Amino acid sequence: MTSGDGWTTCAAGHRHWGLFGAAGLLLRSPADEPPAVALQLRAHRSHHGGTWGILGGARDAHESAVEAALREAGEEATVVPERVAVEASYVDDHGGWAYTTVVATASTAMGLAPRNWESDAVRWVPLAEVDALDLHPGFARTWPLLRDVGPAPVVVIDAANVMGSRPDGWWKDRAGAAERLRDQLARASGSGVEGLGDGGPAGVTSFPRFLLVVEGQARAVGPVDGVEVVAATGSGDDAVVAAVAARSGVGRPVLVVTADRELRGRVADLGADVLGPRGLLDLL
Repeated sequence: MTSGDGWTTCAAGHRHWGLFGAAGLLLRSPADEPPAVALQLRAHRSHHGGTWGILGGARDAHESAVEAALREAGEEATVVPERVAVEASYVDDHGGWAYTTVVATASTAMGLAPRNWESDAVRWVPLAEVDALDLHPGFARTWPLLRDVGPAPVVVIDAANVMGSRPDGWWKDRAGAAERLRDQLARASGSGVEGLGDGGPAGVTSFPRFLLVVEGQARAVGPVDGVEVVAATGSGDDAVVAAVAARSGVGRPVLVVTADRELRGRVADLGADVLGPRGLLDLL
């Protein structure tokens, strides 16, 4: 039993399970397998028993929606959280109570089976077959919104250009400024960024993969959780282009953050999208 177990009532007067809200995992099959999602046939003695939905449940008092969704999926079925890549989240706010759907991709093939009494079955359902099932009412509302949400982007950041876009004294301590930018990205990596992604429905928060390209006096800055750092040995622009080339065509969109006109043209030729430094900083 968790601290969030229990019934509560939202502003509309409806009863919901989860004193601190609830979260579920919309898990997609690996990119190299036929498109499918992991669905649970809810046990008949559970709320809305006999319907199909996603694995999930009540949030604990001190855990994020992502942590709750991964924990619940691992408790209810043979999902391995360490082999799940989080892509996005969507909050269905009922007023005083909210359900967060965490969209994720299995990094490798994963067999599915129930772990406890809450599921009569857990299996991969091909995308084309989902609408034909008797769906849990909450999942039936969010599925049309989230079925086409794609993978989170790789965001390649021209650190020198972004640092130069804000007057925070970066020219006095370039390494310190790069560290501040890196840490800001790391926080966003953990909480997600709304408005950065594939143009999905409003309210979708993306969990991008950040890659920070540093050069000159900032080359000593190292990586942290959520941010990969590439130290350019020569031209920073060339390092950005090389990073984009290495990640193009691997199943994730690539977004480059820079205001440099020539660099924007070079990465666009490789199929990357481009965002200006202020556009990123405003989202963060």
